[in-house]
Amino acid sequence: MSLRYTAPTEVRPEMQDFVAYTPGLTIDEIRERYCLERVIKLASNENPLGTSPLVQKAICEQAAMAFRYPRGGLKVAEAIARHHGVTAEQIVVGNGSDELIDLLIRVKAVPGVHNVLGFKPCFNMYPVLAKLCGATFRQVPLNEDFSFPWEAMTAMADENTALIFVTTPDNPSGFCPPVEAIMNFAATLPAGTFLVVDEAYMDFSDDEKKHSVLPHLAQLPNVGVLRTFSKSFGLAGIRLGYAVLPPSLAAAVRKARSPFSVNLLAEAAGVAALQDKEFRRETLRVTREGRSFLSMELKKIGFTVYPSQANFIMVKPPRSIAANTLYTALLERGIIVRQLKSGYDLPDFLRITIGTHDENICLTQAVKEILHA
Repeated sequence: MSLRYTAPTEVRPEMQDFVAYTPGLTIDEIRERYCLERVIKLASNENPLGTSPLVQKAICEQAAMAFRYPRGGLKVAEAIARHHGVTAEQIVVGNGSDELIDLLIRVKAVPGVHNVLGFKPCFNMYPVLAKLCGATFRQVPLNEDFSFPWEAMTAMADENTALIFVTTPDNPSGFCPPVEAIMNFAATLPAGTFLVVDEAYMDFSDDEKKHSVLPHLAQLPNVGVLRTFSKSFGLAGIRLGYAVLPPSLAAAVRKARSPFSVNLLAEAAGVAALQDKEFRRETLRVTREGRSFLSMELKKIGFTVYPSQANFIMVKPPRSIAANTLYTALLERGIIVRQLKSGYDLPDFLRITIGTHDENICLTQAVKEILHA
């Protein structure tokens, strides 16, 4: 007699209508699709200058040790602490900020009991990971000008609100409130609610001191900050992020983290990136000047350009062309920007990453050609 085994197909109820994060189009995909020699990617908020030479050297030197297990990012955590003037006990490093978002929800939110809050639209990993962890995700719509409705968020928070995620500068608009607004908001929250301020793009602001809550954490026991090496440090492909948290919460997150999530190459890259101050200064200069240039040039030809302190701008094309039509026409010319219909529910808008000066000029010239066609 033969026995037949049926593989179990049941999954958690949350997975029935689960929508996974979809990465943007790659240069190779567009090059092959349209038979192009050159493709400019201005869609994923990556560093326009690439990767620091010091980082590339550090990765090569560490490659021979790839057979060894890593030590959990201890060296890079210490380097980050020195960089920000905080204690190493406050730093938790992870496999990108995504892992740290996931861990904070797992550590703070009881499945089926607690809720997590964010604005709408927001970085879509917040709702994705909250749902995966069994927590309810609630959203407060942004104001019409994409500024933050603080009072509405305070009103939505209750005794079961474990976490609130706020991104500043915000994605996709680039809006960046003054730090006093964040501090005042934190003071209005229920006793058990922890505010996570995601400062992934804070480096690019014109005046970080006016906007970043990180230097004020000693006064804010219910606030933590997320930062990343993916943007100004040019390490998006390495996957390295970090959180600055109260020591007790940081210790809990480290306990929950996979012991080897930060690999040897990522740690070496992070330490080297913090040392290469010239590369980072040049990245910030190119980005800030490019942001000003693109904003001015696109406004001249009828675009609505929203004020941004990030390494991207959000735009609304002139009435003569739909956002999706412009997006497709740019793809055909080898320029990738970000549609905001998927993930953000903003079908009339596009997000454009700041590129090199040459790339920014190519974009504006292509847009003018499309509009005049």
